Amino acid sequence: MLEKRELGQSGIKVNPMGLGLWAMGGTTWGATDDKESINTIDQALELGVDFFDTADVYGDGHSEVLLGKAMKGRRDKFVVGTKIGWIDFDGEAKHSSYLTPEMLIKGVENNLKRLNTNYIDLLQWHVNFRDTTMESFLEGAQHLKDSGKIRAFGLSTSDYPYIQEFYSQGDASSLQIDYSILNRTAEKEIFPFTRQKQIGTIIRGGLAMGLLTGKFDADSEFSKGDFRESWKSDSDQHEQFLKDIAVVDQLKSAFPDQTLAQLALRFILSNSSVSIVIPGAKRIDQLKSNVASAELGLLSQDEMKRIDKIVSPGGGRKIWPA
Repeated sequence: MLEKRELGQSGIKVNPMGLGLWAMGGTTWGATDDKESINTIDQALELGVDFFDTADVYGDGHSEVLLGKAMKGRRDKFVVGTKIGWIDFDGEAKHSSYLTPEMLIKGVENNLKRLNTNYIDLLQWHVNFRDTTMESFLEGAQHLKDSGKIRAFGLSTSDYPYIQEFYSQGDASSLQIDYSILNRTAEKEIFPFTRQKQIGTIIRGGLAMGLLTGKFDADSEFSKGDFRESWKSDSDQHEQFLKDIAVVDQLKSAFPDQTLAQLALRFILSNSSVSIVIPGAKRIDQLKSNVASAELGLLSQDEMKRIDKIVSPGGGRKIWPA
């Protein structure tokens, strides 16, 4: 593994290759197997992974429960990043259910119960646009930090104006964003901002919802319940899917000496503005492929130039849920 990196000014140091647990929650990524999921978490620890990212809504809390089971008896080996904000979200009024800091604190108690732990390393606000309850989160999170229930807190969004406002108050340490070869938009404004403010960055979507694994083509189908079904059923999304596949084909041709997934993750790890990348994995073979990319090291200048010719710096597009 690469050397550990610090998560902003939180004092938390982690291996830059983490593990995202959204898919393990089930419900939106096709079938899962709990035993296989826990075995994958076990293997991740053995391979040096120490940061695990989850959320209260991943499988309606099931992802957190699985992580809690995996941590039993060895909590100190894990750096846990979880999120809060979407449960009982008021879609009509467009704000979270956490109207006061006290309500936020009570909500986090539920995260702690599912995780079967007495503290969370990193609590992240999961509402990806500015809403009226942002201040409730910031005040509640600061109280939780002061009381030792969390070690640090941050935000999960790629909305730049919102990012600027969120970090203008409080002492948030991290920002989770979508970033990949297909979506380099963060290079324009977000990364300069996080460098200036010394904010740690957690990268989701590094494999672009599976597009950058290279396993899909124009004829690929998705299982029932997989949110990517809309890539085929929705005409606009299908058109974009075909454009993305064309870019993927160019990348495959330009880098025949490594897997596309490894190239995609090495690209992220090579960015000095990145603290952690959290590719998802439901199985041990997927996990091992991800970890192998870190073992290959950072990309060379020549490799970066080849990527730049296919997707220009700052280019690409935001990919849901950016």
